[in-house]
Amino acid sequence: MFSELSREFAELFTFGALTTLIVLTALETVLGFDNLLYISIEAKRVAPEHQARVRRLGTLLAILLRIVLLFVVLLLIQMFQASWFKIELPFVHGDFNGHSLIVLAGGLFLINTALREIRHMLSVDDLEHEKGVGPKHRSVGMALFWILVMNIVFSFDTVLSAVALTKNFIVMSTAIVISGALMVLLTDHVARFLQKNRLYEVLGLFILLLVGVMLTAEGGHIAHLAFFGYDITPIEKSTFYFVVGALVLVDILQGRYQKKLDLVKQSEPEHH
Repeated sequence: MFSELSREFAELFTFGALTTLIVLTALETVLGFDNLLYISIEAKRVAPEHQARVRRLGTLLAILLRIVLLFVVLLLIQMFQASWFKIELPFVHGDFNGHSLIVLAGGLFLINTALREIRHMLSVDDLEHEKGVGPKHRSVGMALFWILVMNIVFSFDTVLSAVALTKNFIVMSTAIVISGALMVLLTDHVARFLQKNRLYEVLGLFILLLVGVMLTAEGGHIAHLAFFGYDITPIEKSTFYFVVGALVLVDILQGRYQKKLDLVKQSEPEHH
């Protein structure tokens, strides 16, 4: 065991391993943004004085869980990919394994969370005095529990991506730690940005909704799920990022245009 780790550590400083480390760190960081967004939104559901602590603890626990999950996936990867049960009905059929069930459950949970928070935002009369995003404050323990549960979903695909790129555990764990450190640095910045720019909360929730749809489609594809003879196809990552980029751009332009309209309205009385 120790000799294997020593060999992998020595390989870390080769050109190929360092290149893989850079690519994998970038991939982990990009894929970890969804997790970071969820942590920021979930933290807003606890009392204000505990929100920063929940964000930091949630992010640190996410890093530790990814490393633990890396161990688990490496040891049990065949079990996660082996068929658990099948559904054969006239209008639906599928072949489910552990991987597909985790991704499907996570996607459906995110869709439910995003829709619930959007509905709540529309039902609140006074957003300025609204304490938290959800209908009531959660305890710190409950918020951390849901952050850990969702981190399993977010981490599963990133860990599988890491395993696909390299078999070197040192390279994979180092990339996870570096990307995790970047998440720790960014988590408070994301929270402050959402607090100062309340309009972007809606954008964040719709991105979370899109992530849920993408995960659900991916889980259905992994399970070879089909309805009335039509297979569920996954959403390409490039398509997802293009849609997210378009949403962000539209939101920025809409915000600037709204400011111009507000200035026009403010200046109108001066002309009368």
